[in-house]
Amino acid sequence: QVQLEESGGGLVQAGGSLRLSCAASGRTFSNYHMGWFRQAPRKEREFVAAIAALSQYYYYADSVRGRFTISRDNAKNTVYLQMNNLKPEDTAVYYCAATRSYGSRPITEDEYDYWGQGTQVTVSS
Repeated sequence: QVQLEESGGGLVQAGGSLRLSCAASGRTFSNYHMGWFRQAPRKEREFVAAIAALSQYYYYADSVRGRFTISRDNAKNTVYLQMNNLKPEDTAVYYCAATRSYGSRPITEDEYDYWGQGTQVTVSS
């Protein structure tokens, strides 16, 4: 089992920045590929970004590419999501997720085995 706990969410004005963190425990963190997803009110959960276990690959949704950066520190068992130039449409609950393996690309929910509880990000206009 892998336990994941997100932090760093909050209220920010449009154009501002936030950094989300996701702390992992329970298994060897460096064996897991990590992803961030988000779910806005009345919408389905969607992929945001993913990073391979040893940071050798990165994936981003088109809506966040160039504004968000995913990174990880395997020594601290933590994955980060730096969010810059935030927009009201980025408002959502953000979830981190972990998987030991994936198919072609880790950008769908069914690729992931473990999920955190989520952290709320609200961007005001």
